[in-house]
Amino acid sequence: MSTDSEADGFIIWGADENAYGPVELPALIDWLQDDRVTPETWIYSQKDKRWQEASKLPELQIIFGKRKHPPGSASNPAAASAVNTGGLRRVKILAALTEDQLVKFTRFMEFVEVRQWADVVQSGQIGDAMYLILEGELRVRIMVNGKEKILATLTPGEFCGEISLFDHGPRSADVVANMDSKLLKISASAFDRLIVEAPELAAPIVHAIGKTLVARIRADNKRLQADNQFRKASAPAES
Repeated sequence: MSTDSEADGFIIWGADENAYGPVELPALIDWLQDDRVTPETWIYSQKDKRWQEASKLPELQIIFGKRKHPPGSASNPAAASAVNTGGLRRVKILAALTEDQLVKFTRFMEFVEVRQWADVVQSGQIGDAMYLILEGELRVRIMVNGKEKILATLTPGEFCGEISLFDHGPRSADVVANMDSKLLKISASAFDRLIVEAPELAAPIVHAIGKTLVARIRADNKRLQADNQFRKASAPAES
C-alpha cells in the first residue's frame, strides 16, 4: 500500500527523456534551485494524476514568481549572472569542472536568448564566438540549389562555432534556432583572455572541445565510407 507521501509525490521528465521519481516536494524544490528543473520541465503530480509544465504546478508557482528572468532580447553580458552552476553542468564540455571553476568561468561568458527561426550565425560571416546550448534546439544547415540541407541538430549540452575560437575565418554554415533557445556565448576575445588569465580553466575546456571534434570527425568519416560503399554497390556493373 502506498504511503501518503508517495501518493503526493512528483515524477520529473528529464532532459534525457527519462522519468525520475517519485520525489517529495522538498526534493523537487532542491532540483529547481539546482536548475535541474526549469519552467518548461514536465512534471507528473501523483495527487492530481496529470502531467504539466513545472511553471504551472501550483506548488512551484510561488517560487517561479519570485525569480528574476533575464532580458528577452539579444546578448547581455550582465545576464550571465542569472546562469547558476547547475545550469552550466548541462553543457558537456563543462561537466568535469569544479564548482569554483564554473563560477570563475561565468566572468568570460555572455547570456544570449534567441527567438525561434532567428539566425545564431550566418554562412560567410567572420566567426568570432562559440555558442553553448542551455535550452532549446538549433539546426546547422547549408543551402544547396536553393534548398536547405540540415547537417546537424543540436540540443541542450551541445555547442557550435568552436572553430572560430582558433580560426577567425568565415562561417561554413548557418545555425538557426528551431525554437526559442537560451545560449552561452564565448567570444574569441574572451577566450583569449581566459587562456591568459585562467590557463588552468582553459586547459580542460580546450581538451573537452578537442575530444568532441575528434568524435565528430570520426562520425563524418564513417558516414563518407558508408556513402562510398553504397554508391559502389548501386553502380551498374561493367559489361
